[in-house]
Amino acid sequence: MLSLVTVAIALLALLIQAAPSLSTPGPPPPPDPATSAFIGEAGLIMAAVKPTATADYEAVIRALNAALHTDTDPVRKAATKGWRVFKAATPDAKGNALYIHVFLPAVPEYDYRPSLLVDTLVKELAPDLLSPYQDSFAGPLSKLDLKELANMALAPIPPEVFSPPVVPPGNATPASPPAIKKPGGR
Repeated sequence: MLSLVTVAIALLALLIQAAPSLSTPGPPPPPDPATSAFIGEAGLIMAAVKPTATADYEAVIRALNAALHTDTDPVRKAATKGWRVFKAATPDAKGNALYIHVFLPAVPEYDYRPSLLVDTLVKELAPDLLSPYQDSFAGPLSKLDLKELANMALAPIPPEVFSPPVVPPGNATPASPPAIKKPGGR
């Protein structure tokens, strides 16, 4: 016969094996590969859309534009403030229509996927819009995180502003930066 202590130890061992580990958390979930979130100052998404499905794509963008215009969520308002969508005047080499979404500025880590926003904001239209929208793509989206190099509308910043201080060999202190010459020779 099994003693009560033996049964209790066996049950305890089974419970320990079946219980989830509390000491070590699991690995973080992998990032969503379809995310349209940016880490840079600006972002760009290019969508190639089948030539026969441009009306489906544009219907979603227009419905989303209308919904975002009346939306009161402050995060979405900030995220969409600099969002513009352009349609290329000419198709790509395969005949697909090209739509370029520009986010300037981009809200870091905000997912700009139109399908998610339509699902959230345009609930009564989502089933009718999302399926044709998802079928309209000719391939995966091209996404770029951007950091501004120059703004051609503004006067350039002198290179010496970006240059690190010059440290002459054998000296512990940097040499004085060169004087910035002002127009007029002074």
